[in-house]
Amino acid sequence: MTTDPTAGASTIGGDRIRFGASASRELSDSHGKTIIADAVVAKIAGIATRQINGVYDLGGGTARVVGALRDRIPGAGVDHAQGVSAEVGEKQAAIDIGIVAEYGVALHELAAGIRRNVIAAVENMTGLEVTEVDITVHDVILLDETDPGTDPDAKPRVQ
Repeated sequence: MTTDPTAGASTIGGDRIRFGASASRELSDSHGKTIIADAVVAKIAGIATRQINGVYDLGGGTARVVGALRDRIPGAGVDHAQGVSAEVGEKQAAIDIGIVAEYGVALHELAAGIRRNVIAAVENMTGLEVTEVDITVHDVILLDETDPGTDPDAKPRVQ
């Protein structure tokens, strides 16, 4: 494999493969068709969202309750797509994300950072064009607040 840094492409056996921001959005060719499931795009978007400082959790009330229950089951993994839904077409994707933000973070800047990271991750990994990323802030949480029901070292209010 050789890389041509000026063209944003690599060659393997003489075939040119485009990648990055200049990638071809074509997911089908004479050899076949690539179908990317909605759940795959949602998972990529969820992981990209969690990478942004200021995001405490993903999802609204119900999704977070289900996530908390799942976390208590031994061996259960993290649902990276929690709070994220995606609609995928042949060449484009639209994504909806629900978040809980940390208190003190500028929400408009947080949303812009999430959008940039999600668009870059989804477009680079799938070749789909992301047409929109809608973000709903469901809650803001103080990090120094503790919930006595989840903190094993918390003392009960009454004896």
